[in-house]
Amino acid sequence: MTEITLDSRGSDILADVEQLLWIDGRATEASTGEWRDVRNPARRGEVIGRVPAAGVEDVDRAVAAARRAFPDWRSAHFTGRAKALLAIADDIEAEAEKFAQLTALDTGNALRSQARPEVTTLVSLFRYFAGVAGEAKGVTLPAGDQQLQYTRREPLGVVACILPWNSPLMIAAFKVPAALAAGNTVILKAADDAPLTIQYLAQVCQRHVPAGVVNSLTGRGSVIGNALSTHPGVDKVSFTGSTEVGRGVAAQASERLAHLSLELGGKNPSIVFPDAVEDEGILDGLMLSSRFARQGQSCTAGSRLFLHEDIYDEMLEKLAARLGAMVVGDPLDEATDMGAVINQSQFDQISGFLQDGRDHPDLTTVLGGSAPTEGPLTEGFYHVPTIFGGARNDFRLAQEEIFGPVLVAIKWKDVDEVIQMANDSHYGLAAYVWTHDLDNALNTAHRIESGWVQVNQGGGQVVGQSYGGYKQSGMGREASLEGMLEGFTQIKQINVKLRG
Repeated sequence: MTEITLDSRGSDILADVEQLLWIDGRATEASTGEWRDVRNPARRGEVIGRVPAAGVEDVDRAVAAARRAFPDWRSAHFTGRAKALLAIADDIEAEAEKFAQLTALDTGNALRSQARPEVTTLVSLFRYFAGVAGEAKGVTLPAGDQQLQYTRREPLGVVACILPWNSPLMIAAFKVPAALAAGNTVILKAADDAPLTIQYLAQVCQRHVPAGVVNSLTGRGSVIGNALSTHPGVDKVSFTGSTEVGRGVAAQASERLAHLSLELGGKNPSIVFPDAVEDEGILDGLMLSSRFARQGQSCTAGSRLFLHEDIYDEMLEKLAARLGAMVVGDPLDEATDMGAVINQSQFDQISGFLQDGRDHPDLTTVLGGSAPTEGPLTEGFYHVPTIFGGARNDFRLAQEEIFGPVLVAIKWKDVDEVIQMANDSHYGLAAYVWTHDLDNALNTAHRIESGWVQVNQGGGQVVGQSYGGYKQSGMGREASLEGMLEGFTQIKQINVKLRG
């Protein structure tokens, strides 16, 4: 049984949060005069704050401000930009608990297991990109004494960062400090369902960058997201979200040949070899790779669990016991391992997949399988950890991204077979390989069609590593020096004929 707890404190800690837009260094209401309520995933119907419902005019204002700020920010010595990023990191760290609690309230992610680590990542990436700001440099070609031929890496200009609701601060950390370090100005578009932490991040940034360098908008993606994607004053769109929405963003931005990066969905394989059962840490690793601490609302969740037939029953039993012991409850409760999913729509979508799993004649419900129908968890959008056994790779639950706490277990025998199944997906973001046979580990990792492969660990993501997907999981890389150079700069070649 999944242990259930709900903290009686509710959201009193951070009730009645109100944030404004940030345009040209000033907090401002939307030109529309309209507001949108922000609701608590852990308490159905409870309003925890409100944000302006920005319109196209606000997008125009933000783009104009970012364009005005760009020449001076671009021309600044890189050490000045690095100093600003370090100061922002220090301020975030000083207010880390406030950021974490606001994240838990805003997203439904558990304070201890998810929200605090997310803030730590945000601080680390601001510091990392401060440290590599000077690496946006060109090269000189040895072209003889009569020629000076060199390149400059120059910023793109105004970057629109369109952010998701599942881990808004972490995704902002992938984009914002890299763009700023390279000399770009940015406009953040906070997710409609989780805007509070992003607006507070923008507020902190204002203390250390000139007006217009960091702007942030709230409101419907269909209004301001579209306006940013199509705006001629936006030089790059960096989007993280679903593959479906990403296709629309790509079509809009590509129509005007804007720079573009996309980090989209995933249906990631987690392949367990027989010898992995001997590793005492594998259960902890599989729990982490499942991303159930984020309610499975992660594009890197290892949601297709490929267990070798020799260890299938044993591993499934042990993993079900471990996942079933997770504490599901109030995100603000220190005891909670897994919080609430974001909203009614997501709750209903997950419920639909669970119904399909229960109704499928070949699937067995190993753990969970349905949402709570009574007790304190019915007060919010809570699902519990679920494992379906007996799956095949062509089942709907093994092909479509559920974005909830659901694993499907698939039995395998032959290495070539399991790699073929792992690659039989239009996604290619992450993958996990569990074995202590070096040949199996590396050969499998090399053959999997994913942008990020972890071996014998469920996490392991550190600042400086390139992050992004293959196939329909996106294009471009983030969170690394390579991502900054490829994603936020462009090369100018300069040739000078010298007098002899």
